Amino acid sequence: MNKITQLFNIKYPIIQGGMIWNSGYKLASAVSNAGGLGLIGAGSMYPDVLREHIQKCKKATNKPFGVNVPMLYPNIEEIIQIIIEEEVKIVFTSAGNPKTWTSYLKERGIIVVHVVSSSKFALKAQEAGVDAVVAEGFEAGGHNGREETTTFTLIPMVKENITIPLIAAGGIASGKGMLAAMILGADGIQMGSRFAASFESSSHENFKQTIIGVKEGDTQLTLKELAPVRLIKNKFYNEIQDLYSKCPTPDDLKVLLGRARAKKGMFEGDLENGELEIGQIAGLIHEIKSVESIINEVMEEFKIASKDIQNITF
Repeated sequence: MNKITQLFNIKYPIIQGGMIWNSGYKLASAVSNAGGLGLIGAGSMYPDVLREHIQKCKKATNKPFGVNVPMLYPNIEEIIQIIIEEEVKIVFTSAGNPKTWTSYLKERGIIVVHVVSSSKFALKAQEAGVDAVVAEGFEAGGHNGREETTTFTLIPMVKENITIPLIAAGGIASGKGMLAAMILGADGIQMGSRFAASFESSSHENFKQTIIGVKEGDTQLTLKELAPVRLIKNKFYNEIQDLYSKCPTPDDLKVLLGRARAKKGMFEGDLENGELEIGQIAGLIHEIKSVESIINEVMEEFKIASKDIQNITF
């Protein structure tokens, strides 16, 4: 056992990212049943829907699972109360100040992990009392840090500055990626894109098929004036670029973005007009597989790569 498997009482130090429109109870329970830690993504759920998914997840697994909570969520107080009422024991927070809810949750026996994109925010999270941090590099899909620091650079920098367990995220979808992250100082990994392209993901089949067709350079970080987000280049992305050529204000960008773009793209399968959020690592994802197969393959490759490293000579 290592720090992450001990903290969460799981078999493998593999965490599933709490991705909006991908991370329902089916994905979370499948990851937990396969030995990792599944997370329900509260960011795309109304409070009553979140409660339903938590209850269904309890029935689908007897293993630990958690909820990912973006703290900018408009119904945050209600979401937190549902988590407590449903006796969820693990919460991953993101997109906000960890001081706001960490003490409140920990006083109720909940393990708290915060997602960060820099050493500065990792230290703030540690000072706030979180049990671990997820350090997410610029390669990741969806909303990203403004620093644009890559995972390969970020992990050792964060490791140098904190003493609590460290989970690496961004650009990891294989056993070799997991080994690289742990050599750089991570105690475990979080994968999003790889699990988005699974049978159990709640996203639309159109989106899953698009993921496995992504090539190098097909994603781009954009909308930095609002909240940086990595998207697959499509008609909507091209409309953003056309607007940028006219020097738009943030309000202009908000008008173009409108509402429910991510739902339209990832959940409803509109590949032209929706937001298609995925990481750069999608270029190495070529097949939709079961969660169990994904985790087994990652762990097998990790073991083989670990032995290969030991055999390297100069």
